Amino acid sequence: MNPITNPYNPGAGTPPPELAGRNELREKVRICIERLRIGNSAKSLILVGLRGVGKTVLLDRMRLDAEGTGIQTLRIEAPENKSLPAMLAPELRKALLRMSTIESAKEVSQRALRALAGFAKGLKLKFADIEVGFDYAPEPGLADNGELESDLTALLVQTGEAAKAAGTVMVMFIDELQYVKESQFAALISALHRCAHLRLPITLVGAGLPQLLALAGEAKSYSERLFEYPQVDKLNTSAAMDALRKPAQQLGVHYTDDAALAIVEKTQGYPYFLQEWGKHTWDVATTSPITLDVVKTATQLTIAGLDESFFKVRLERTTPSERRYLRAMADLGPGPHRSGDIANQLLKTVSTQAPVRSSLIRKGIVWSPTHGDTAFTVPLFHEYLLRTVPTNS
Repeated sequence: MNPITNPYNPGAGTPPPELAGRNELREKVRICIERLRIGNSAKSLILVGLRGVGKTVLLDRMRLDAEGTGIQTLRIEAPENKSLPAMLAPELRKALLRMSTIESAKEVSQRALRALAGFAKGLKLKFADIEVGFDYAPEPGLADNGELESDLTALLVQTGEAAKAAGTVMVMFIDELQYVKESQFAALISALHRCAHLRLPITLVGAGLPQLLALAGEAKSYSERLFEYPQVDKLNTSAAMDALRKPAQQLGVHYTDDAALAIVEKTQGYPYFLQEWGKHTWDVATTSPITLDVVKTATQLTIAGLDESFFKVRLERTTPSERRYLRAMADLGPGPHRSGDIANQLLKTVSTQAPVRSSLIRKGIVWSPTHGDTAFTVPLFHEYLLRTVPTNS
């Protein structure tokens, strides 16, 4: 096959040629936004799922869906080393400037921009990474107390008022939410809670790893009443077949049934892995239909490629003690595993391994599905560890 016309798009957040199996989640977000547009209440949504399930792609598709209907949005990907105020301020500025061009929202948007100036000025000492242009002078007493929770609440209330005056909704799309520090996440939850009380058309559609459920609960006890947490999981067999076959079919290329099924089984239906297997299979194939023998050859190349990129970059972030912990988990199987079982595998006590486990959770490599359990956030990671990490590394 011609590699130039290869339809598959493996990559971090790269849109696949066929976004299969996600219409229900897209509709859930659409309903939330449209309820807010007409003045009804709606919970914010946080999409949770493992690495490789397509959360980022889905979040971007939802944002484009919203913008196509005249909704105001901002898009943030939270890194590990940046404060929430620093991420929000410049994106809110752009959104407010857009709304200030709408005649009905001009004055309210300008007041929100004054609130933003006060917010940035008041918090600059606490969050030195805040960098935002000031279009208007701060209004004394408006979002300028220097206390994050109250100032963020005042700022989002003013932003919500501007969206209401403009006849639209402000939707904050934030990816990798698990990297937002707990105190800052708590401030965001509190601000959204106040906006919900005031029936303002402003909401959050976030995405992150499964530990977000626990993080939100720890940040604010009422968060379960403010958010919905739709699970973004691997695709079922039918949707996985569509994601694999439809892009090829559009170019006149077909898979035999056993070849397609083999890829779906190897990938376990995870969207990112489907793109990787599809790409390598296309490049190996010379004729249509693509057969099982071609898939077997491509599988070796796919695994080698994943080992050198997708898996390796995560392992390289770990310390020797963390690698030993991960290898012990892998020896026990795909998981989840009890913390006591992992400690026993290492011939250690649970208490001595607790800091290692906590560090791996902070790095987003493992998570805790239930109290005392530990699981990988990356599908198929245990197989990679068994292939590459020595038992006594």
